[in-house]
Amino acid sequence: MPQVYSIKQLETIANRIREDIIRELVHAGSGHSAGPMGLADIFTALYFDILKHDPKNPDWEERDILILSNGHCVPVRYAAMANAGYFDRKELLTLRQLGSRLQGHPERTRLPGLETTSGPLGSGLSQAAGIALAHKMDNILQRWVYVVIGDGETDEGNIWEAAMFAANNHLSKLIAIIDRNNIQIDGPTEQVMPLEDYRAKWEAFGWHVIEIDGNDIEAVIDACAMARAIVEKPVAIIAHTIPGKGVDFMEYDFHWHGMPPNPTQAKEALHELRTLGGRIRSEHE
Repeated sequence: MPQVYSIKQLETIANRIREDIIRELVHAGSGHSAGPMGLADIFTALYFDILKHDPKNPDWEERDILILSNGHCVPVRYAAMANAGYFDRKELLTLRQLGSRLQGHPERTRLPGLETTSGPLGSGLSQAAGIALAHKMDNILQRWVYVVIGDGETDEGNIWEAAMFAANNHLSKLIAIIDRNNIQIDGPTEQVMPLEDYRAKWEAFGWHVIEIDGNDIEAVIDACAMARAIVEKPVAIIAHTIPGKGVDFMEYDFHWHGMPPNPTQAKEALHELRTLGGRIRSEHE
């Protein structure tokens, strides 16, 4: 039987994942900070509660599928996978190094447990919809397909083609979790390419929509449970998150979208995460 975690335990894991993200990025000297930090609660919920998966048998035929469409956010996936037991956490420090299994975008053939290779934004929903349709055609009813998408990524037309395709084929085993953090590389989403009314867009494309606080682990778990109860259409979970969550100088700042911390900033970030913003005393002090 898989281990059952309390919400408090999951929150502790999410904080450890954030610490690992900082260590990954400062050691790599490149990469994306804001998105991975904001997604830590969602990936904790996925790997430690929601997904049917087996770290010791990544190719288990009955596993759920998880696709990361916004592949630049992969540091959070690597950290979640390492903490879940897919590989040793020490390997996280090889992020973006030549020959490493942990490249700057996920590469399916390098690391067991990755379902797809991602790089060009906008492709993940099409990949997820294709897998969900294949499962439907083969009458595979026990597997769910989850795909994490960035809100800025939905500027891509490919996303909306896939959204129409999924709704037209009634892919009710497909759940898209959209990281609505309101930033992208060039600035706030509503200045670069306004997305609102975001919920209405997804509903107009034939999806059932759930909106949540994406930094509330219990809300993420509950939303996915609700999504699995929808039987006639795919589900979009619009998860409102704080970019750079957990580190005061990163939060809400789009400049951290594609920038790693330097050693001084990393030290400050790790101190803040360890002390929960100064609310507890750090054992490292």
